Amino acid sequence: MLDIRFIRENPEAVKENIRKKFQEEKLPLVDQVLELDARNRAAMSEANELRSARNTLSKQVGMLMGQAKKDPSKLAEAEEAKARVKANADRLAELEQAETELAGQIRKIMLVIPNIIDPSVPIGPDDSANVEVERFGEPVVPDFEIPYHTEIMESFNGVDMDAAGRVSGSGFYYLLGDVARLHEAVLAYARDFMIGKGFTFCIPPFMIHGNVVEGVMSQTDMEAMMYKIEGEDLYLIGTSEHSMIGKFIDQIIPEASLPQTLTSYSPCFRKEKGSHGIEERGVYRIHQFEKQEMIVVCRPEDSMAWYEKMWRYSVELFRSLDIPVRQLECCSGDLADLKVKSCDIEAWSPRQQKYFEVCSCSNLGDAQARRLKMRVKGETGTYLPHTLNNTVVAPPRMLIAFLENNLRSDGSVVIPEVLRPYMGGLERMIPKK
Repeated sequence: MLDIRFIRENPEAVKENIRKKFQEEKLPLVDQVLELDARNRAAMSEANELRSARNTLSKQVGMLMGQAKKDPSKLAEAEEAKARVKANADRLAELEQAETELAGQIRKIMLVIPNIIDPSVPIGPDDSANVEVERFGEPVVPDFEIPYHTEIMESFNGVDMDAAGRVSGSGFYYLLGDVARLHEAVLAYARDFMIGKGFTFCIPPFMIHGNVVEGVMSQTDMEAMMYKIEGEDLYLIGTSEHSMIGKFIDQIIPEASLPQTLTSYSPCFRKEKGSHGIEERGVYRIHQFEKQEMIVVCRPEDSMAWYEKMWRYSVELFRSLDIPVRQLECCSGDLADLKVKSCDIEAWSPRQQKYFEVCSCSNLGDAQARRLKMRVKGETGTYLPHTLNNTVVAPPRMLIAFLENNLRSDGSVVIPEVLRPYMGGLERMIPKK
């Protein structure tokens, strides 16, 4: 969410940013919010004048009433002053109600106007205009056929989609045996990897209040992603970023404690509305999964340096598991409204012979901080921090890349050395069938 003062002073820059995001339907919102803001400021100004006059008038009424006891001719003047006090009180009540209503309307619009994107963001209407920046590791296509990922899992008796369908419906799964163990091994390795980078491990709440949801994401994203608990002001999180950033709602953070670097584990729940292609079935796009996340809260001047560090951590982790990856810069039209800059880390799929998303790194500037009323207390006053997030790993989708890239022609899957301590020393998974 932008600062209303920025919109007042830079309305054309805000409109140009909307055009860069290919959201022309939002252009009228800028003029609407400015008109509401002008009315709100006028109401506040008049209300302040009435509050200043209230004490003077009250003293005047008291004085006139005292005089009227001695001189009845003063009574009419006293009654007139009392009427002015009442009229001012009635007007003040109207103005305060108007302020509340106008502030609500302004906030509703401000939540929809997109954040100002970084000048380095490529301009394009959708993800087709995202830009490959760099590749890490050599993508290899083996000389044997790679089965679909659920078939690989089934060869280890490692997945049961049918039973999950009977129990929960489509978009759910049972993981079993070595595949389930691999799933947990990857999460444990990712946890320790981030702890080794100096991040504090955290397990957050898996449900959050509606005001936290509004603080961390756009209305469009909320409706497309979030499951609401019926009859309660609680939502299941779609990623632990939601509750991790929400941790700081209405808080004043000592500047000396920055940066806050946290890595969190959670299950994640997503509606995943819409139809998807064959390559997004199985355990690729599902309603429930687990994830290790990284979160940074920092000074504004440090956020771009942290952004660079964070996506490189993802690259380092995936390369340690022998998975080739690339960094893909997200274009303006593919950025969620709160984001200043974002990139995807995509893993190589030997089966599809293309890359697919496994991590998403985002710098949100001060948008979440403003929505959540997070502040930092520095030497010269308070200011809004910047917030960033990035996926460490999100199995079981990440397992697709792992299994395909570590599969051998005999159907076995090699366990990279860094993961073996988490697999009880196992060096290779042998298929059961």
